Amino acid sequence: MTIERTLHHFPLDPASRQVRLVLAEKRLPFSDAIERYWERPASLAALNPSGLTPVLVERDGDSRLVVCESHAVLEHLEERYPETPMLAKDPAERAEARRLSQWFERQFDAEVNGYLLREKMEKRLAGGGSPDHGAMRAGREALRRHLKMVEDLLGVRNWLAGEHLSIADFAAAAHISVIDYFGDVPWRDFPITKTWYTRLKCRPCFRVVLADRWPGMAPAADYDNLDF
Repeated sequence: MTIERTLHHFPLDPASRQVRLVLAEKRLPFSDAIERYWERPASLAALNPSGLTPVLVERDGDSRLVVCESHAVLEHLEERYPETPMLAKDPAERAEARRLSQWFERQFDAEVNGYLLREKMEKRLAGGGSPDHGAMRAGREALRRHLKMVEDLLGVRNWLAGEHLSIADFAAAAHISVIDYFGDVPWRDFPITKTWYTRLKCRPCFRVVLADRWPGMAPAADYDNLDF
């Protein structure tokens, strides 16, 4: 029996994007359920008490499995669908991929998204007023620090965690891609990172996020341009 999957997500949520990219890379079909999480819908809270996206619901006959938030969803996908692995066989590379994935989920989210996406996206979604330019400046400064880290790693590695494409690359790309949607990535100053992002951007799995649009928030001019 075919497993039916529904992903509850918000298109411009980096955590949701990470799951969408991995689902597409693993060629696992799913249906979209777009969630306006800032409105705290009761239907989303019934699936995930935190009220956050993403939430993956899998139906297999009469059984239903609900997996909440990106870390748990990605672990589930790797365990249940190992045919296209997102973690290398080498233990050291697996550990590094997990470390970097968590880095973007915690450090990047707090230091970059917490300022840039808060000011440019979340305030507009929730009607929270004009952007704070000081906060945006702090977010852009933090973004450069994180991109420098990525640049240094990619200067000595084929992919972010080592020789193989992994959840680290999709975590980084998911977060950076939303910042890029709003045109805040200084690609010219980070050429190695730009080359890595171009490689990811050209993969079939990336089509799902390059097509994203949200009313009232048009993407930057080169957001979906493969030759940027």
